[in-house]
Amino acid sequence: MGRSSKKEPGAPADLLINIIETLEAQGLDRGEFQLHDYVDVDALEQILYSSNEDVEVQFTVEEIQLAVTPVSVDVLDNKVPCPAN
Repeated sequence: MGRSSKKEPGAPADLLINIIETLEAQGLDRGEFQLHDYVDVDALEQILYSSNEDVEVQFTVEEIQLAVTPVSVDVLDNKVPCPAN
């Protein structure tokens, strides 16, 4: 998997920011897309934070495939290689 933005569980206010920062790290400028055209962030938060099970939602924004869980936003299809840690 590619870049991952980790956050504390139960922090839905940060979900939108984490998604946008992850997309920017892949070279996508905020002005190039309207996130609400790709995913309903309110519904996404409700799915992720109301489940008692492990949940992952995948969607694509401008050819960048993301996997979002309650604790991370991961890039599944890298446009830009991530540096090794």
